[in-house]
Amino acid sequence: MDTNLQPDPVLAGYRKSIDNIDAALIHMLAERFRITQAVGQYKALSNLPPSDPGREARQIERLRALAIEAELDPEFSEKFIRFVIDEVIRHHQQHAAGA
Repeated sequence: MDTNLQPDPVLAGYRKSIDNIDAALIHMLAERFRITQAVGQYKALSNLPPSDPGREARQIERLRALAIEAELDPEFSEKFIRFVIDEVIRHHQQHAAGA
């Protein structure tokens, strides 16, 4: 590979935008998890169950519809939010065990 080649400015621009979006996603996930940690603490103190299957189903349905509207694969969006929800439930279970 020739290291003397100048980077492609179009590709560099796309990559910079991707990097910015990735950073925003990380910050948004961090904020989401800060809030869900507080929810987990509240649930533990209030003796509420760590998960709410009805809310989870409604959220998945709502986010699948948003994905379709945004032209994002709804299967991908469901897998992504399911991963997030499962992690939140795990945290809530930890709070409940420590309460």
